[in-house]
Parts: sequence; structure tokens; C-alpha cells
Amino acid sequence: MKLLKFTQNVNSDPKGFKDKRIWLAKAAMVSVFVFLFSSCGIYSFTGASIPPDAKTISVGYFSNKAPLVDPTLSQTFTNTLRDMFNSQTNLQMVPKNGDLQFSGEITGYSITPQAIQANQTAALNRLSITVKVQYINTKDHTKDFDTSFTEYRDYTSDQNFNTVKDKLVGEICTSLSEDIFNKALVNW
Repeated sequence: MKLLKFTQNVNSDPKGFKDKRIWLAKAAMVSVFVFLFSSCGIYSFTGASIPPDAKTISVGYFSNKAPLVDPTLSQTFTNTLRDMFNSQTNLQMVPKNGDLQFSGEITGYSITPQAIQANQTAALNRLSITVKVQYINTKDHTKDFDTSFTEYRDYTSDQNFNTVKDKLVGEICTSLSEDIFNKALVNW
């Protein structure tokens, strides 16, 4: 009878020691994870691989060289790209000659009909934007590139383009910035 009582007391864990040990083990694992992946300066939680000796980044103004020019597109795209790097890295933004350098131009801005219907009208229209980007990594020139990126968004033909333009341009600029970020720092 005494043996049964002893076994019962051990398994019941009346003071919650088991829960405290589990909590401490989880806290230790999280601490180790945060230390290993953030303190070395090479990796970030976005998956970016930034050279440890890179401290600055410069994103030049992307002028609009597209045949069809939207007067606000250059500023919108440049700011979106800068914001992407400011929010996703701890690199200091400098006007020029950063350790990581981005420059380029907008080479395409077009609206084309999509999904032509039987009455020869388009059910959808597509806004496409293309940017040519030169990237220089002064710490590792094997990562340099000179590439064009294109993104688009479709909208229904019953929508007035002027009412949806800002939303579409914002979405496209964000997608382009993500593609550029990923190519430069995530190495996809």
C-alpha cells in the first residue's frame, strides 16, 4: 500500500515542476535561435543573406525611360524600393556609393487588352511595368547583376483606369521591389 502511494505522488507532479521545465526548455531554445540567427549579422528573419561587413546601401533615383510615361512612377518606385530595404535590413541608407548599390531606370509602362470577347472588346486590361536594375555588391562582386524585372496587374475593362491606377501601380512597385530584394539578398 505504501509503495502505491509513493508512485502516485511522483506521477501527479503537484507543484507543476514538469510544466516549468517545459517552459524553461522552450525559452532556452528560442534564446539560442535568436542569438544564432540575428547576432552574427549575416542572416535576418526575412531570409536575407547580407555580407557581415556591409553597413550601407544606396538606391539611386530610377528615371522613367518608358515610351509611355506616368509622371509619378519614378518617385513611387524609387521610394518603394528604398522602403523595402529600410524595413527588411539594418543597413544604413546613404545617397550614393553604399556597400550595396542599386541603380537603374523604368523601361516599360504599358496597358494592353487581355481576354478578348466575341464582340472584339477586352474583358480585362493589363498594366505592366518593367524596370532595369544594376546591382553592385562591393563586398562580393560575384553577386552583381544587371537584370530587367517585369510585373503586371489585371483590371476589368469596366473600371476606369484613373480610379484604379494608384492601387495597381502601388501593388506592382511592391512586387518589383520584393523581386529585386530577393534576387540581391536571398539569392533565388
